[in-house]
Amino acid sequence: MPAADPVRLLVVDDHTLFRRGLIALLAQEPALQVVGEAGDAGEAQHRAQALQPDVILLDNHLPGVTGIDALPGLREAAPRARVLMLTVSEDEHDLSAALKAGAAGYVLKNIEGAALVAAIHQIRKGQSAISPEMTGKLVAAFHAAHGSREGACAPPAPADPLAVLSPREQEILHGIASGLSNKAIARQLGIAETTVKVHVQHILRKLNLSSRVQAAVFLAGRGSA
Repeated sequence: MPAADPVRLLVVDDHTLFRRGLIALLAQEPALQVVGEAGDAGEAQHRAQALQPDVILLDNHLPGVTGIDALPGLREAAPRARVLMLTVSEDEHDLSAALKAGAAGYVLKNIEGAALVAAIHQIRKGQSAISPEMTGKLVAAFHAAHGSREGACAPPAPADPLAVLSPREQEILHGIASGLSNKAIARQLGIAETTVKVHVQHILRKLNLSSRVQAAVFLAGRGSA
C-alpha cells in the first residue's frame, strides 16, 4: 500500500529564529512537508495563494495585521487549507476570536514537538485541536458570550441530554471538559486508552457533536463543567 502524501505546511511567524527552528523540527517528520514560510500577514496571504498548503501554522502577534485579523484573507486565498494558531497568547478572547474567524485549532508555543505534530494531523483530518490548558478558557469565553442571554423569561429546560450517555461516558465527558487527554483519562479511570477513544466516539455520536472542543463547550453550557 503506497504511503500517503505528506501534509504540506506553510509556517507564518515574524520571529525568524523561531520560524527557522520550527521548520527544522517539522522537517524531521516524513509525514510533513514545509512548502513555504512568511513573516507577516501580507506575505502569508501571497504565499498561501501560490502554494495552496494543507495546513497553515499561524502566529497571532504579527507586524501590522494580527494573525486573527489575517485569518479571513488566508482562508479566501487557500480555501482548502486548515489553520492552526501557534501562539504565546493564553488570552481567552484571542482563543474565541480565532475560532470564530475560522481557525481549526489553537495551541501554545510551549507545546511539545510530538504534540504539535499530532495537532497538525488532527486538524488535517477535519478535527479541532486546542491546548489542554486553554480548554477552561474556552469554557470561560463561552459563558461570557452566552451568560447575558439568560433571563427570567427563558423557556422550560429540555430533558437532560446527558441521559443518553452511560455513567462511564459521562465520566469521560467531564474529563474532556477538564482538558484531559485520552491517555490522562484512561489513567484516571484505570481503563485502556483505546477504550477511552471508543467511548469518546460514542459520546460525540450520541450528542451529535463533531469534536472534543464542542463536547467541552456542550458541558459548559449546561453549567456542569
